[in-house]
Amino acid sequence: MQEVSQEHLIAGVDEAGRGPLAGPVIAAAVILNPDRPIEGLADSKKLSGKQREKLFQEIRQHALAWTVARARVFEIDKINILQASLLAMQRAVVGLKLQPRLALIDGNKCPRLSCSARAIIQGDQSEPAISAASIIAKVFRDRIMLMLDKKYPQYAFAQHKGYPTSLHMDLLRKHGPCRVHRRSFAPVAQYVLEFNDS
Repeated sequence: MQEVSQEHLIAGVDEAGRGPLAGPVIAAAVILNPDRPIEGLADSKKLSGKQREKLFQEIRQHALAWTVARARVFEIDKINILQASLLAMQRAVVGLKLQPRLALIDGNKCPRLSCSARAIIQGDQSEPAISAASIIAKVFRDRIMLMLDKKYPQYAFAQHKGYPTSLHMDLLRKHGPCRVHRRSFAPVAQYVLEFNDS
């Protein structure tokens, strides 16, 4: 492996899945290679699925290091979504094969890390390493939701990825929550009580 100067060991960190009513929250950490720039990095929400998949492959191929971590549904329900997101981010940074000297975190709060960290609001739009992390996290989370769709086909997770769309709300109303729904989220909690009472 090539020698890497300390100044280049800057990790971008972002998460996917804070807003959905179901599934884990996923975080990614990426240390880009300054000698292998990747064209087209942007906030994952502004890219098409096809663009994300192409960049996902390039990031994995060219980055100096990358990793993905998650906080599971029971952790989200236990410690709340903000703390679970920070926990997933912390796990992602710890999991990097190269330890960064600095972590750039998308948002306004930093997880507890052994390296320096800086929170950047809308960092996925201004910092390429955070954009790369947002793409990795989003693609991984979407793949997890496709697997959960096979396990729980009645909820159509492949279509809405757990977000509170009208389709998801209709199916939640019809079937009640399953094991991967976040029971601490108000739209799910109301159906937990309703289905437990019936």
